[in-house]
Amino acid sequence: MFTGLIQALGQVRSLGSDLLSINCHDDNASLILTDLALGDSVAVDGICLTVMEVLPQGFVAAVSPETLGRTTLAQRQQDERFVNLEPSLRVGSKLGGHFVMGHIDGIGYLDSTEQTATSWEMSFVTTEAIARYIVPKGSIAINGISLTIADYDNARYWFKVAVIPLTYTETNLSYLQLGEAVNLEADILGKYMEKLIPKSPQDELTPAFLAENGYL
Repeated sequence: MFTGLIQALGQVRSLGSDLLSINCHDDNASLILTDLALGDSVAVDGICLTVMEVLPQGFVAAVSPETLGRTTLAQRQQDERFVNLEPSLRVGSKLGGHFVMGHIDGIGYLDSTEQTATSWEMSFVTTEAIARYIVPKGSIAINGISLTIADYDNARYWFKVAVIPLTYTETNLSYLQLGEAVNLEADILGKYMEKLIPKSPQDELTPAFLAENGYL
């Protein structure tokens, strides 16, 4: 589990069909590498990967064909673009973002970027499967970054976030080009609510329903 607060940037290089080498090259690399051990989880652009080997300046992680096919990792390893890195949440650590699982729901595409006096306003388009979980002031992870929905249009599968300067400059958001793909993970709370609420008018919210689902 992660919080969506990026600690460092890195670059990805393929070591074969199921292994990636992630090089941590910036000044915050120690935040990733300190105490990093075999079997630990690291979010790479929001994707939870398992450490298979610790290197002097990075680590090797296992990756499945399914992950490569459903995320932006395959493209990142080809063009050596920056990826966002975050170690897993530890007991007692500060929770400054929101609960991010590291399981990507789908892909979005950068629609526009506009600098304002206090932030960068970035809008994205995605799919109906993800847009259904987008709510005003709700949370979403973009390339592993915990961000708050500032505006949205579910009919167009479009949403906007306001990014403070620190987040913009310290993550790979500042390197995104118009139309570029990003990894998206919707807030886990919305998925659980969708699973538990009645699916039709016949499924009334009764004491029996609540008891069956652990609320009584």
